[in-house]
Amino acid sequence: MTTTTTDEQALAKVQREHGPALLHFLLGLTFGDRQRAEDLLQETLVRAWQHPEAFDGPYDSMRPWLFTVARRLAIDARRSRQARPAEVGDIALESAPDREDSTESTVAALDVREAVRTLSPEHRAVLVQIYFRGLSVGETAQVLGIPPGTVKSRSYYALRLLSRNLPGYSPSRSSSLTRPSRAAASATST
Repeated sequence: MTTTTTDEQALAKVQREHGPALLHFLLGLTFGDRQRAEDLLQETLVRAWQHPEAFDGPYDSMRPWLFTVARRLAIDARRSRQARPAEVGDIALESAPDREDSTESTVAALDVREAVRTLSPEHRAVLVQIYFRGLSVGETAQVLGIPPGTVKSRSYYALRLLSRNLPGYSPSRSSSLTRPSRAAASATST
């Protein structure tokens, strides 16, 4: 089976004569998207190449046929884009929150649990009340039956001990220890 196509010279002539006007027309249909307009122009010329009978039509110019094909291709392309979900750009992906790997949080929780076990019962009790249960210093003092100053002192020394026992902890980030520790510990609650 042989397929007939348009002569290359005839197609080049059509592209020279009608290409700029067709591109301008397609830019309007694609709302100024030059890449899509050029793709549609190329597809229109491929259709002209595949249909040599269009060159033998009863009209003086190929322009009406080319514009009709280009318009239909633009409509089809737009419908196919609307039928599928919108494409997400890099900016949207960068602003999307990362889903934390549960493996890392589980390992961190196990590290915190093990480090808390190394503390004395007095220090552990203070940390459990303040950081794991979220009580204030005054509430912790009432629950444990000790003065608020003792609660502060025990929590300070307990955190210093934890900083030595937690792998990968840097003493310069002492303020960041409390938040991850609280989050990791609440996941496993002692």
